[in-house]
Amino acid sequence: MVFVQPSLGEIEHLDSQLAKHFNSKLIVHEQLNRSLASYQANKTRAIYRWYKYKEAFSAALMEYLLQRYEITNGTMLDPFAGSGTALFVASEMGINAQGIELLPIGQEIITIRKLIASNLTTDDIATLTHWSTTRPWEKVESICSLLELRITKGAYPEATRNAIEQYMSAWQCENKRVQAILRFALLCILESVSYTRKDGQYLRWDYRSSRKPGKKAFNKGKIPSFAEAICSKLNEIVADLQPQHEQLELFSVEKELGEIKLDKGSSLDLMPRLPDSSYNAILTSPPYCNRYDYTRTYALELALLGINEQELLNLRQQMLSCTVENRPKDLLQMNPHWQSAIAAADHQELLQAILHYLEDQNSRGSLNNKGIPRMVRGYFYEMACTISECARVLKSNAPLIMVNDNVRYAGASISVDLILSDLAEKLGFFVETILVLPNGKGNSSQQMGAHGREPLRKCIYVWRKR
Repeated sequence: MVFVQPSLGEIEHLDSQLAKHFNSKLIVHEQLNRSLASYQANKTRAIYRWYKYKEAFSAALMEYLLQRYEITNGTMLDPFAGSGTALFVASEMGINAQGIELLPIGQEIITIRKLIASNLTTDDIATLTHWSTTRPWEKVESICSLLELRITKGAYPEATRNAIEQYMSAWQCENKRVQAILRFALLCILESVSYTRKDGQYLRWDYRSSRKPGKKAFNKGKIPSFAEAICSKLNEIVADLQPQHEQLELFSVEKELGEIKLDKGSSLDLMPRLPDSSYNAILTSPPYCNRYDYTRTYALELALLGINEQELLNLRQQMLSCTVENRPKDLLQMNPHWQSAIAAADHQELLQAILHYLEDQNSRGSLNNKGIPRMVRGYFYEMACTISECARVLKSNAPLIMVNDNVRYAGASISVDLILSDLAEKLGFFVETILVLPNGKGNSSQQMGAHGREPLRKCIYVWRKR
């Protein structure tokens, strides 16, 4: 497909045509808001509040969607499980849940929560309380070293780094369950005790670090001491765990929970191994096409989990293409059965117009990063393959529910919701509805400066397998 004169006008025309096609499906849902469709609503919710996984959706949203679409039994799949919110909510509602997650930080959160749900004892909880009140790490010599990556070097005040290494050394005396929770508590506070703050595409560094400051000095405010932060987190964990254990002891009967299974790796690698027509629902939120590099923003946590430089690079390339450093994947070599999915993307007019426009802008030097066209292309083609796998593994008439954001590059608003829904129709789905949050997301400051402010839709897609 050739576009002689790529332009924003052409993209807007094709976007308008596709919007007309889905006009009856696009429904503004006043009950939904950005807080519900993000981590914000988890901040005060027991257990879900422990780790601030900014890319997660809320447990309340998952409960609402499972109830609204009457998903009450069988097995639910989340191919981009993240911190496992969908898995645990489904399990609490008696539904079996299976997740796929590539990043070790997400895998760790899910593993620890499964451990806590099944194996933790009252004595273990008492031990955690002992740690927060007596600080045993302060009385030991360090025998552990905290791994550093190039992008995490100098992330902590020296006293904090020393305390972390003492803490890691001291937990060696505890049983495996307590060790796992102590390490998890440490993961939860790394950002707060560091000179860094997660900022989507990278880590922002406080002016007090040894790093050379950027054009504008960043001050993240008070940086708590290690003892202050870890004791607070341990107390929070204990406060959430005690009522659960007391309730179980009182009634001597465990709530009937759905089974949780986690597959570690890339969805593109693992989904083709799943059986046909075997899942009752898919609830998920894939990475957005927004340049966020999770291997950078979660670098502190990945370093603590023992990920080295080469493993970090491998993770970055295995991820669904959502950052400018993703190299193209040979999708047909990965799976020859994806030919129809790739053909669907090849013939999606709006997508091809956007890709042609971005390539043209790139050749003119108008993009702030040359990797943007490659990233956008990779994102949609890989999502097309993922959608085709979802259609294959779902049972007939089963729903796929997806949370996603629209994006904008070089002035071109990219209707991710419409493009993916159009691909879904060609790959075995019926578009039931596209729930639109009432308040759109603002585009970046760079985009607003060059092209003006334009709210971008955040949506929840509900597709059903034909």
